[in-house]
Amino acid sequence: MKSIWSTYAALAAAILLEVIGTTFLQKSEQFSKLTPTILMALCYLGAFYFLSYSLKTIPVGLAYAIWSGLGIVLISAIGYFLFRQTLDLPAMIGLGFIIVGVIIVNVFSNSINH
Repeated sequence: MKSIWSTYAALAAAILLEVIGTTFLQKSEQFSKLTPTILMALCYLGAFYFLSYSLKTIPVGLAYAIWSGLGIVLISAIGYFLFRQTLDLPAMIGLGFIIVGVIIVNVFSNSINH
């Protein structure tokens, strides 16, 4: 069994690579720019590799919930600050619920071996 620290480090790497890959997806302009498209693909490959590593310890549903939830929040922040995309109050409340959900899963769930 892998240590919980290495599991969460792998999950964090998966989240960061997915967010970076999604940022390059936006920059690729529907795959019309080669460099951002290649970087996007490499980031997504790395993200799935590290996500698969975390699945050795964390159940797939919970790992995916954490990965996708935090990815949504982070890419929404990048969209807001980098791409000047707006978020209305209901969107921000929804993102807050995602953060609360990830905290509940990690702090209170017995499904993850802490």
